[in-house]
Amino acid sequence: MPIWIKLNTQNRNSPLIEHLVFFHDHTLIILTIVTTLTILSLAISTLSPFNRYFLEAQNIEIFWTIVPALMLIFIAIPSLKTLYLIEESLTPLITIKITGYQWFWSYEYLSIKIFKFNSTINQSNLIRLLSTSSNLVLPNLTPTRALVSSKDVIHSWAMPSLGVKVDAIPGRINQTFLLIKRPGIILGQCSEICGAGHRFMPIVLESPSIKNFITNL
Repeated sequence: MPIWIKLNTQNRNSPLIEHLVFFHDHTLIILTIVTTLTILSLAISTLSPFNRYFLEAQNIEIFWTIVPALMLIFIAIPSLKTLYLIEESLTPLITIKITGYQWFWSYEYLSIKIFKFNSTINQSNLIRLLSTSSNLVLPNLTPTRALVSSKDVIHSWAMPSLGVKVDAIPGRINQTFLLIKRPGIILGQCSEICGAGHRFMPIVLESPSIKNFITNL
C-alpha cells in the first residue's frame, strides 16, 4: 500500500517515479546552495565594513555570472533525461484502454484476453473513498501501454507512486507506459475536477507476478 511520510513522497513503484524523485532531490540541493550563497552575499555586503570592495570587485562579478550558468547546466542535464524517459515508448506486452465517465472508470484489455469492466467506488470498504468494486490488475515487471480517453468531460488518471498522470479528454486518446517494479496494491484518484462526483473516482491497481496473472486469466 502507498505510504506517506513527512519528508518524502509515496513509496516508489516504477523507474519513472524514481527518476522524478532523484531530479527533485538533485534540484533541491542546488536551490539550497543558491539560497545559502545569496544570504551570505547579502550579509557580507550589508554588515561588513569592507562592503565597498566586495560590491565593486571584478572577481565577484565573474563569480555571480559564471556560477548561475553552471547551476542551470547541472539542472538541465537530468531534467532532459527525465523528460525523455517520461515520453519513452517501450514495446508493450499488454495494452489496456482506460475510459473516464462521470463518475467511474472503465477498463478494457486489448491484448492477451479481451474483456471490459467498470470500476466504481466501493464505500463499504474500510479505506474510505479509495476502494473500488473491481480493481485493475496488471503484472509487475511487464511493459504495459495504457490508452486513456473520456466519454463526457475531462478526467485525469493519476497514480502518484508510479509517477503517472494522464488527462482523459473526450474525442482524444492519450498514451502512457507503465512498468511496475514489485507486487502490491497501488492507489490513485482522478486528479481533474470533473464535477460533483469527482471525489468518487478512485483507482486501485493490483500488481501480481506475471505467473499469477497468467494463471488467473
